[in-house]
Parts: sequence; structure tokens; C-alpha cells
Amino acid sequence: MTERTVSDVVVERLTAWDVDRVFGYSGDGIDGVIGALRRAGKPAFVQARHEEAAAFMAVGHAKYTGGVGVCLATQGPGAVHLLNGLYDAKLDSKPVVAIVGQQVSSVLGSAYQQEIDLVRLFGDVCAQFVQAAHTPEQVPMLLDRAFRTALATRSPTCVVLPHDVQTAPASDPQAHEHGVLATSAGLRPARVVPRPEDLREAAELLGSGERVAIMVGQGAYGAEREIVELVHRLGAGVTASLLGKPVLDENLPFHTGVMGHLGTTASAELMRHCDTLLLVGTNDPWTEFYPKPGQARAVQIDIDGRRLGVRYPVEVPLLGDAVETLRELLPLVPARQGGAWGARVEEWVQRWRLIGAARAAAQAEPLNPQRVIRSLTGHLPADAQVAVDVGSVVYWYARHLRLPHGVPAHLSSTLASMGCGIPYGLAAKLAAPHRPVVVLAGDGAMQMAGMAELVTVAARWRDWADPRFVVCVLNNRDLAEVSWEQRETEGEPRFVTSQELPDVPYARYAELLGLRGMRITDPDEVEGAWEMALAADRPMVIEAVVDPGIPLLPPGQPYEKVQPMYAGLAAEKGEPARRAEAHLRRERADEGFDDPA
Repeated sequence: MTERTVSDVVVERLTAWDVDRVFGYSGDGIDGVIGALRRAGKPAFVQARHEEAAAFMAVGHAKYTGGVGVCLATQGPGAVHLLNGLYDAKLDSKPVVAIVGQQVSSVLGSAYQQEIDLVRLFGDVCAQFVQAAHTPEQVPMLLDRAFRTALATRSPTCVVLPHDVQTAPASDPQAHEHGVLATSAGLRPARVVPRPEDLREAAELLGSGERVAIMVGQGAYGAEREIVELVHRLGAGVTASLLGKPVLDENLPFHTGVMGHLGTTASAELMRHCDTLLLVGTNDPWTEFYPKPGQARAVQIDIDGRRLGVRYPVEVPLLGDAVETLRELLPLVPARQGGAWGARVEEWVQRWRLIGAARAAAQAEPLNPQRVIRSLTGHLPADAQVAVDVGSVVYWYARHLRLPHGVPAHLSSTLASMGCGIPYGLAAKLAAPHRPVVVLAGDGAMQMAGMAELVTVAARWRDWADPRFVVCVLNNRDLAEVSWEQRETEGEPRFVTSQELPDVPYARYAELLGLRGMRITDPDEVEGAWEMALAADRPMVIEAVVDPGIPLLPPGQPYEKVQPMYAGLAAEKGEPARRAEAHLRRERADEGFDDPA
């Protein structure tokens, strides 16, 4: 019979913290824990193709389930590969615990093979808690602290386990002696609400506003009913951060859509004309799209006091959980009759919907990416889960996809890291294998990490209760977001050597893996592709060949703000640049701008 080791204690502690699965990649530095996972049979081990993807999966698990994501990696390069995903967790405030192997303690400090100072390496990304174990007695306490800190601070944490500690005999769990700490698993969330006098002051400020705007972020999840009631009481308009897009039904007549550079014209108008602003659970960085400082009086609700008043000058900061705080605030806010402000907001929303429809219907070579994503709205199942990779596809998701009520959608927002889409989708699918998943990605993200993790999809889909896992790849052979950023911010032409991507047959690659694949180049194929993919008996890749010349146009900007785009295109010359300029002028005209030739 195998002697019980510290690694067995690690696995037992994971189970005590209700961990269902661990995402990772094996290596000699973590062999002890891998062996204990095999012996225990749970939590399940999910093998990624790369440790970075494993960390993204852990973040995705935290985002879709609300629990703690766990990733596992060996020493040296395996540990380094985790960093990007852990920074994604840090910047989007998600609880993730990384368990990382290390060389045996006796060689540390000798410049040994794969020896890295891991506590220092993870010191920034896991700033709230990172510790290396030196004795078997430490390990339960370190894991408990890592999980508790991850949950309490909504951030990644790390425990480093030297190989000799992993394989050492387990310590006596009943030890009661000096220098040995007995700890326990579990953390129950508290009810956090502001003081009554602060709630009254906030209600008075909001009630005195004539043109109220409410901006919701991911911290407002679960508060839909309270937000809608507050909107009706105040006659307000609503916008959302990118992370807050799934919080509220965008079909509501007062919802202006996502704000910011990739937002809608309606959200830009709402922010430009409001005199009162309520920020609910948002830390959106696009401050140039907020009201001008001094334009609007502001109230902010956030569970993290460090974020209050950071993005906009706030008169009444309310430290508390969004749902609980709004429930306390609502009875204090006087109801008013719908007025001119509400009517203006609804006019902006209707105008944006016409603009969005016209842009998606515009002819492109060969496909308009806006049409591809917008078409998904009518086909997305009510029980779907959506994952979005980073790139130009985020613009089309933000502006054109209306999510059914209750459908979650997640992406790497604050870090904005390419390669997250399929790992996120896998985490969603593994947490709820009976629900269909749709992943939206660009060709740059697919080439960076997506094609590798499509192998993971191919290896696992037969175990899923619902085999539908749809990956839509926008293939334009261009790093389009950066191409447009070069034009917009620098007035620079597209740098072909830097921006052009190899042409990859994504649909055929899917078929090679035993999945379904469909390549579309005609607008009449778009609807049928979504129908086929969402009725398929296995995962499917839709390869949509789209026009890179569709501009990533910030909403409602004066000519001087977009003039560098024209300058960059003029310097490129050639038919693609002329076509892109025509698209840019058409979309500017949709917004009422007649730019000089």
C-alpha cells in the first residue's frame, strides 16, 4: 500500500475546497501531485496543450462558474507559461489558485536545471498571496490561505511545492504543538452594504438629476431586476462596460449597448449628455468616453473600495455588494414620471439599431464580419455559453451580438490577451457539458493558441452530453485590430510584414481532427452555417472569410480624431486601401459626419 504523502494531502485539500477539475500540463516537477490525482480519481485533471491555455481555462472556470479556478504546472518553463493567464485573472478580478512544482529543496540556489525563483516570479501577478512550502506541516495551511485569499481578494494566488516536499510522508493532521498551524477549508461570503446615511445621500443625488445615466459592469451580475427598477424610477438610460454586456438584456429600449472605443453611438450620446452618473460594479478603463469631469455628479457602487473614484470623480462612493446595495438604495429613490430624457435615450437606441443593421448589411469582399456576428443573434440557443477571443471580433461582439437573457459571455477584457477564446469555451463546456458553447475568434488568435486547443476539443467532445461546440473564425489574413490601431493612433499605413497572416484552412483542419468544418465566402451562406453548426452532432468550425477593410471606428468622434485613419489609408494606396476608405466614409456618414475628401 502506497504511503500517504503530502501530494495526497494536496488533493484532499482541493476536494475540501470543492474543486471539480484542475487544468494543467504534467512535468517532473509536479509528478507527486499528478500521482496523487491519479490515485484519488478526483478532482478531474484536464490536460491542455500548453500551460498558458491551462491558466486561461482556470480563469474561464472562475468566470463561468463563480468558483475558484485551479491550474497546475511544473517548475521552470511550465511555471513561466502560466503567467499570462494568471495576469488575465488579476486584471479581470477572478479567483484562481496556481499550484506549481519546484526542484528539490537541496539544489535551490545552485543555478540548477529549470531552477527559477518562483516566489519572486509570481510576486506581482499573485501579489495577494504566493508562498513556497518548506515542510509537510505547512502545506494544508498554505493551500487554505491561497484559496481564502483568492476568494476574498478576487485575484490569483500561488503555492510552490518543491518536489521533495510533495513526496514526503504526510504530517499528522491532529498534531497539536508549537509551530504547527491547524487550519480549515471554506469561506462564506459576507453581506456588505454601505452605511444608511451614505445610501440616503446617494439617493438624494440621483433623485435630483434630470439626465441620469447608469453604467453597469461585471460587478452588477445578479442585479438585473434592481437595475431595471431603478431605471424606471429615475427615467435613466443604461450603458455597459465590455465585461458588463451580459448583465442586462440589450433589447430593453433604454439600453444603449456597450460604451467606449468599441461601443455604440447610443452609448456615446448617453455619456456625452448626462448630468448624473451611477457606476455599478465597473472599472472600465475607457475614461475618455465617460462624461467630462465636472459634467455629471456621480455615485459609484463597488465591492472593492480601492476602485471607488478611480475612473471618474465621485461625490458619493458606496462600498458594498451591488445587489445588496441596490436593494437598500431603491426604497430611498423617489419615482418620477418618464420625461424628455428617457425619450431621447430611446431615440438614440433606435438610431443605433438602424446604424448597426445598415453596417452589417453593407457589401464587403467577400464577407462583412459584422454580418457574420450579427446573424448569430437569431440562432443562439437560450442555454448557450459564449466565449470571445481578442481582436477585431470583440468589436463585432460588443456592437452586434444580442445575448439571450441568462446567456453568459466572457473574454479577456482588461488584459486583452489573444488566445483565450477556446480555453474559455472549454472551461465553460466542462463545467456544463449539457449546454452548447459558441466561441468567436479571429485568425490571429486561432494561429496563436486556438488551433492547439482545438486538439483538446477533439479529444474530449465525445464525453459531453451536448456535443455542440461551435468555433467561428473570422479569416481575413490580417491582424486587423492592430492594423486599424496603427492607422488611428499613429496615422501609419498598415505594415504588411507585421500584419499579414498566413492563410490557414481552418475548416479543413477541423475535419482532419474528426470535427465538422465549413468555409463560407458568400453572404447567403451565413445563416445556414449557424443553423448547421448549432444542429451538428459534434463540434464544428465555421471559417468565415471576411473583409479586413471594415473599420474599427470609435463612435461619435469629430473628424480630427479619425483623420489619422484617412492618412494611414492614403499612404497604403492600392485597391484594398481604397475599399477600406470607402467603408470608413460610409460608416462616418451613418453617424451624420460628412468628412472632407
